[in-house]
Amino acid sequence: MDIYIFYTLLSAIIGGVMGARARLGEIRSLHMVHKRFESFPEAFVQNLVSSPTKRTPFNVQSSQVSQDNNKAYAALFSPFWNEIISSLREEDYISDRERDLLSMPSNTGSLQLVQWPLFLLSNKIFLAIDLALDCKDRQEDLWNRICRDEYMMYAVQECFYSIEKVLHSLVEDEGRLWVDRIFREINSSISEDSLVITLSLKKLPLVVTRFTALTGLLIRNESQERANGAANAMFELYDVVTHDLLSNDLREQLDTWNILARARQQGRLFSRIEWPKDPEIKELVRRLHLLLTVKESAANIPKNLEARRRLQFFTNSLFMDMPPAKPVCEMLPFSVFTPYYSETVLYSSSELRSENEDGISILFYLQKIFPDEWDNFLERIGRGDIGDSELKDSSDALELRFWVSYRGQTLARTVRGMMYYRRALMLQSFLEQRSLRVDDDTLANLPTMQAYKLSRQARAQADLKFTYVVSCQIYGQQKQRNLPEAADIALLLQRNEALRVAFIHVEENTAADKDSKSFYSRLVKADVDGKDQEIYSIKLPGDPKLGEGKPENQNHAIIFTRGEAIQTIDMNQDNYLEEAMKVRNLLEEFKGNHGIRGPTILGVREHVFTGSVSSLAWFMSNQETSFVTLGQRVLAYPLKVRMHYGHPDVFDRIFHITRGGISKASRVINISEDIYAGFNSTLRQGNITHHEYIQVGKGRDVGLNQIALFEGKVAGGNGEQVLSRDVYRLGQLFDFFRMLSFYFTTVGYYVCTMMTVITIYIFLYGRVYLALSGLDQGIERQAKLLGNTSLDAVLNAQFLVQIGVFTAVPMIMGFILEYGLLKAVFSFITMQLQLCSVFFTFSLGTRTHYFGRTILHGGAKYRATGRGFVVRHIKFADNYRLYSRSHFVKALEVALLLIVYIAYGYNEGGASSFILLTLSSWFLVISWLFAPYIFNPSGFEWQKTVDDFDDWTSWLLYKGGVGVKGEYSWESWWDEEQMHIQTLRGRILETILSLRFLMFQYGIVYKLNLTGTDTSLAIYGFSWIVLVAVVMIFKIFTFSSKKSTDFRLMIRFIQGVTAIGLIAALCLVVAFTALSIPDLFASILAFIPTGWAIICLAITWKSVIRSLGLWDSVREFARMYDAGMGMLIFAPIAFLSWFPFVSTFQSRLLFNQAFSRGLEISIILAGNKANVQF
Repeated sequence: MDIYIFYTLLSAIIGGVMGARARLGEIRSLHMVHKRFESFPEAFVQNLVSSPTKRTPFNVQSSQVSQDNNKAYAALFSPFWNEIISSLREEDYISDRERDLLSMPSNTGSLQLVQWPLFLLSNKIFLAIDLALDCKDRQEDLWNRICRDEYMMYAVQECFYSIEKVLHSLVEDEGRLWVDRIFREINSSISEDSLVITLSLKKLPLVVTRFTALTGLLIRNESQERANGAANAMFELYDVVTHDLLSNDLREQLDTWNILARARQQGRLFSRIEWPKDPEIKELVRRLHLLLTVKESAANIPKNLEARRRLQFFTNSLFMDMPPAKPVCEMLPFSVFTPYYSETVLYSSSELRSENEDGISILFYLQKIFPDEWDNFLERIGRGDIGDSELKDSSDALELRFWVSYRGQTLARTVRGMMYYRRALMLQSFLEQRSLRVDDDTLANLPTMQAYKLSRQARAQADLKFTYVVSCQIYGQQKQRNLPEAADIALLLQRNEALRVAFIHVEENTAADKDSKSFYSRLVKADVDGKDQEIYSIKLPGDPKLGEGKPENQNHAIIFTRGEAIQTIDMNQDNYLEEAMKVRNLLEEFKGNHGIRGPTILGVREHVFTGSVSSLAWFMSNQETSFVTLGQRVLAYPLKVRMHYGHPDVFDRIFHITRGGISKASRVINISEDIYAGFNSTLRQGNITHHEYIQVGKGRDVGLNQIALFEGKVAGGNGEQVLSRDVYRLGQLFDFFRMLSFYFTTVGYYVCTMMTVITIYIFLYGRVYLALSGLDQGIERQAKLLGNTSLDAVLNAQFLVQIGVFTAVPMIMGFILEYGLLKAVFSFITMQLQLCSVFFTFSLGTRTHYFGRTILHGGAKYRATGRGFVVRHIKFADNYRLYSRSHFVKALEVALLLIVYIAYGYNEGGASSFILLTLSSWFLVISWLFAPYIFNPSGFEWQKTVDDFDDWTSWLLYKGGVGVKGEYSWESWWDEEQMHIQTLRGRILETILSLRFLMFQYGIVYKLNLTGTDTSLAIYGFSWIVLVAVVMIFKIFTFSSKKSTDFRLMIRFIQGVTAIGLIAALCLVVAFTALSIPDLFASILAFIPTGWAIICLAITWKSVIRSLGLWDSVREFARMYDAGMGMLIFAPIAFLSWFPFVSTFQSRLLFNQAFSRGLEISIILAGNKANVQF
């Protein structure tokens, strides 16, 4: 454990330093994006643009453009940036207005300066005008003040040159002469440093007003009425500039200018306006109008936090080290591979609106969690003025289904994300072809964002380099049964022409003598009619599903992938267009220098996108992010022990398909199939690297039960890894230091976790032994007499769950690195206030239980967690079934140890001192007992508490029978909980572990007032006689009347006499012997553990107990224990449910404020509905 703590601290420091050297977290805020945007084009071109594209950044029509490097970089950068912004709009992260502000001009026109996005320049013109109005100095001083804000300087320059170009294109003859004369005079005064004399700067707001009136007309389509209005607006602008803005001398010169005066007198001046038709002029007019009308600052654009995060990471990655991009025609071809079984493909309309018991639907939930994205969606489909109820019967219902599905962990979201690879390659290929003048002439006049989608060459090039295969194992069966999943998969095929679906096709062969089945691996795509078109069909020797489902799903379909690399993607992942643009750089890592051997697996960073769902999801997201960033960074280098921990790593396809594939599928032992690919690659002299300049989205479990099942699966898988040959061989082949690194980052982590909990038990059992034997008082006195303070400190030390404290260090370091110190501190404090310590302590018990059970008995199994939105209340009985043996029993055992210690232990400070010394142990007990109910939505709502109690008692008392599942009957559940005990080795180990409970009775009976100082063994033997008597009395009271129909009256009489006799006997014993009331409670403390030990031993040797005919009695005793444990846990929950504020506080603890308000509204609505119905 000490070595693991040392590794945790050292990895956090080394990982933080390496991350800082890799320039992670340099751009961590929107302000930094604004500040450094000027450097983005050059960095983008240097890293992400291939050499052919760099040759000629402009089209044929832009031969007169300056070859200034910044202008060239901006021209190359703008189509990619605009496509990224367009994808954000399509995903509804930004609004139409934000898209206009974030978009960047093409920079391929004749304007000889870089045109930056409007979100950098908005409000800058008005600030510059304010500076000009306040100017009382020379022109140079005014310009210096403007230049302090570089984007204000860019806005002023662009505005000046754009106005000149726009006015020059609008007017003809005398009007054009006037425009030329005005700007010639202004340029002359600028060169002579006399601008403040030539112009009356106080009149600038008036000039801006007149000009915006003109541009407001020009941005619309031409009509006769608007043409007349534009002519009038132009003349008013002329009048203001000539008679208000210019100095007296210039005004007189223009008024006496014969050509202009004659045209004005004849009415020809500005009588006809040339409406903008050239794309460059139209773009200039639109930008000028926005520059001169958007008065509010765009410092918070984009507003959506996810859009900000994505832009921050993308722009930050431009400055990180990555291989240069190859042209699309020269890049490594690759495939993306996703296994799918029966998870959600696309939410149906009914699923969107089906309400749970609180009246909360998925659609309602998402509207409250993502209100801005909902508004953007309605704006995008042109339904901003209607509600969601009206979308139900409209043509936009399908778009609504996709909008919801893209915010869940669905196959539709994964497919959309992975198809961004094709979109990025098409854009990159199109720009490379355009730079080489080989693009289609019919697309020459179209904007880049439209042209590349229509280019056949770009589409063909992308399809040659990229293949996406989704292995839908049971798609054929789903089609035969007409399941909605099959229709949804077919819809995805129709919407994505490059998508391929592989599945197992089963044919029934009816022969004369017997029936047989033929199995085929088939690959299909959508044809022009939207129907499935078979591409390949491969006959298999038999049923391919011999081992674990997911790896077998991958193994049968990997033959359909192409290229030299393959990226494994789970079906709860996502991708982003800006990250897809970096895939060429990532694939070049296979050719890079990463040590003695080239890479065989490229590790890729993940972003957990489910962190905003609830506080639990946020905890899980932070924990996972810490591992997939800082943790894997250190594992890859310098430790060189990074394995494949799941998706989205990129495999060297040729290396792996010739060395056993990417998935091992043996049942049970390969339950965690992902990591065995890493084992296999390392054993075969492979090299696994990790790269953080590219990221892929990842969904995680968002409810406590989902998280517990997932961690149980992973812990059980690690238990199986301990037993595997792969780990044994790696241990043999690694050198000592690499072996230690491998151990403490795989199975060693779970061993240390288990050792932490075992240490707590050993510590507490040791203290209880010292307390019951009386040695603690003697040791402390002797230590005090001898002055041995160290021994005294050991006895009174508070036991800290050290591994739980120190494992948070990498998370904190990751926060500091990527978010900054202040935000890291704020996030950590917020997590503590949302009880993250309770969650992590609870997870400690989950990992310990499942890992320990797998070590003792084996038999790890896949646990389906579900990936939906957890907004429903989990019943008390469901939580009890899931956590009874993994957490509740162990927590009550620790609590019993603490109670015995406080009752019989020696401490100079008394009870208060004892509680302080054992505070961490009490925290563990409370966390293990009540975390499932603290993190349960509406867990303290009174009506649900009442319903939960009724449901739990019904479940507890239901007898069950053949075929009854454990979720309906306690007896069936109890039998299922014993299934893991199968082997003789396991029975012997369980027997040894169960004997520890006998210690309580043996120690406590000698501490009773009744026994005094007598320490003979007969006292202990007599206690067993009392225990047998208690058991017999229990049997009398629980005797089933169904088996004694003829003696029912006699049984009742015997039970009554026994009860009266028992009360009388207790009173007499207390009155006439040394037995005291505290002795009675002490006896309960002694007998409860002994009874549990008897039950555990009976379960372990079930066959023997059944042969003796005692199994029914054991089962009734076990039912009583479960009833007692349940009541002990339920009582505090029921008490807190009396107070309504507790439920309100819990809602705000679990969910964000907006959803908490919605939850309360739904409770009111549900109450009204209930009143109406009943």
